[in-house]
Order: sequence, then structure tokens, then C-alpha cells
Amino acid sequence: MASALLILLWAMVILRADSLPDKKSLLLPPTNFTINVIGLAQVLLRWEPNPDQEPENVELGYHVRINAPQEEDYETRNTESKRITILHQGFSASVQTIPWDGHSLLASNWVSAELKAPLGSPGTSIVNLTCTTTTTLNNSNPLRPYQVSLYCTWLVGKDAPKDTQYFLYYRYGSSTEECREYKKDTLKRNIACWFPRTFIRSRGSDLLAVHANGSSQCATIKPFDQLFALHAIDRINPPMNVTAEIEGTYLSIQWEKPISPFPIHCFEYEVKIYNARKNYFQTEKMTTNTFISITDDISKYSIQVRAAVSSVCRQTGLWSEWSQTVYVGNDDQKPFTEWFLIVLVATICFILLIFTLICKIGHLWARLFPPVPAPKNSLKDFLVIVSPEKTVSSETEIEVISYVEESGLETLEDSVF
Repeated sequence: MASALLILLWAMVILRADSLPDKKSLLLPPTNFTINVIGLAQVLLRWEPNPDQEPENVELGYHVRINAPQEEDYETRNTESKRITILHQGFSASVQTIPWDGHSLLASNWVSAELKAPLGSPGTSIVNLTCTTTTTLNNSNPLRPYQVSLYCTWLVGKDAPKDTQYFLYYRYGSSTEECREYKKDTLKRNIACWFPRTFIRSRGSDLLAVHANGSSQCATIKPFDQLFALHAIDRINPPMNVTAEIEGTYLSIQWEKPISPFPIHCFEYEVKIYNARKNYFQTEKMTTNTFISITDDISKYSIQVRAAVSSVCRQTGLWSEWSQTVYVGNDDQKPFTEWFLIVLVATICFILLIFTLICKIGHLWARLFPPVPAPKNSLKDFLVIVSPEKTVSSETEIEVISYVEESGLETLEDSVF
């Protein structure tokens, strides 16, 4: 009897265990999964928990997988999720239910949704889109002392018709603007855009979304989206009020931080010094706004400084342009050794000149160096003097020839009548 009761009890336990549902069927996939465009390059993913899900006391989460245009996985307890992404290539995602509290239940199957790529002829969208931001002072609004401008350029698609016209938009955060100042090519097609004032914040971390579409009577122009990280396109202003001076053998350089909402400790600098005499460039990096260097000679120096926001305050980005060149020193100055040689040579020449004048005035040169007498000639040049004398009478003519010789020689005089 006892053994029969044990067998009956064991059969009931087995029957209860078999009646439990399979673990894989405990978590059911979400329902009503949709993807909606809510802004430029921005979508909203939304779903609902499965109403048939049991047991109800299990904390649920969701595993979201972005399939296109770029794969991405993340987990969330919410039933909706905003994503910033390009949309001109289409967008697709999947979601599944997962246990959030570490329960041993298995995840549900995937459910998926998709946005088709917008219509447009291949090769008609813009290409080589580049954008830069610049910060300037905003004196008209003390609550927002800095304003950011945006400049974008692009090229016309290789297969775009000649009558194509492009239009550009940007979105930052919840603000969206259309371009109003375009630059055109020879066919009057828009190829660049200037936003003098924007809602962009230089110190912000949001991605900048830029969207371009177009129109043509010959084809459907395909739209184009691109995302920009601000640190990668923000063109920092050059440092201000760069000054330099030479005190003895020290070259001292100072400057002020660029026009920027970032505080002074957020910048790093690069100083470029050109030694005109040696034709030599020296470049130094630093985080302070002062630089002192020892100069080994006297020369003319040209100095420039540029800046960048350091990784202390945000991701490393672009360097600014070089500041205006500052000149210090003098090329005409010469080192002390050269001056010494010049003065020494000039002094020696001056002393020689004075000595020569004194000798000339006092005939000292002739006394110190008397002339050497020349040897005496035994015979001088033979001189012949012919003196013709004629009388009035035609009958008689007298000609006298004289021969003169040195003393000691005979003198011969002949007369011819």
C-alpha cells in the first residue's frame, strides 16, 4: 500500500513538471514595432511589450540592433529610442525582449522594421560635402556672448542634369534651418552655403546633421545626409594680441586666448619662431600663454602662434590658423665679435693715415729714407745744335757748326767760308 502511494505521488510530480511551459516560450517578442522620421537624419524607434507575456512579475528589457546603414547594438528598458543617423541609404532595425534582472529566461525572437531609401537617380546627389564652424563675439546678446557660423561646400553630382538646383539644411539639437546665402557655379547651381548665425553651440556634444536635396526637370535628385562631430569641424580662432620683445639675451613672447567660449585652461598652443639670420625655424608646444627663449645671437625674428582646444575639455580637433606675424630684433645688428673686428680694422687704418700725414708734413719720410744717388754717366746725350746764318749778300754764305763735348774732351770748331 505504501509503495503504491509513493508511485502515485511520483507520477503527479512528473505530470506537474511536464505541464510547465518551455523556457524559450516564456519571453515573447515586442509588438507594433515602428520606425518614424522625426527630423533631419533622426528617427524614432517605438514598440510595445507583448500583452501575452507571462509571468508578469519578470522585469523585461529590450535588445535593439541597428542593421543599416551602420550596425549597432544596445540595450534599453524603454519602449522607444531616438537615433541620429543618415537616411539617404535607408534604415532598418530589429528588437527582441530580454530578461533585465538576470533571470535565466531566454530572449525572445527578433522583430524588424525598415525605412526604404528615398527615391532619386544615382549620381545626382551632391558629393564631397565639407563643413566648418567659426565662433565670433555676439555683442547684441549678453546672455549668449558667442555666436557660431557655419560654412559648407560641395560638388555637383557627376550625373546631375545641368538644370539641377541644390538646397541645404542643417539640424542641431531641436533646431533646423534652411540656407539663405548660397554661392553658385558658372551654371548658377548652388555649390556652397553660408549661415552667419546658427543655433550651434561650440561647447556642445550633439552631432551636426546636414541634409541636401535638389530639383530638376530632367531627373529626380537623390537627397544626401551627413553627420559631423563639432570638434572635427570647429575652426578655432587664432590667439589674440601676440607681442614679443628682446631683453638682453632673452626673447619673451606673450598672447591672449582665442575668441571662444572655452576657458583659458582648455587651450594648447604652438609657437613658431623664425631666425632670419640663420634661416632657421623653431616650433614649441605649450599650454600656457607665455614663452621665453634664450637667444644665442642678435638677429631679426618673426613669430606666429596658433591654438587648439586640448583633450582636457573635448576631443582633439583642428588647429587654428597662424596669428599675424610679429617681428622683433634687427637684421643690421652684428654680433660682438664682428663689431670688435670692424672697430679694430678701422682703428688701424686711422692710425696709419695720421702717421702718413705727419710724415708728409714734416718731411720725416725723406729724412728717414733719403734718396739713393744715381750713378754718374761718362757720356751724356750728344747734342747737336745747328745755327744757320745768312747775310744779305748773295755772294757769300757762312755756316757755323759747333760741336760741344764734355769737359776733358777736345772742342772742334770748323768754319766754312
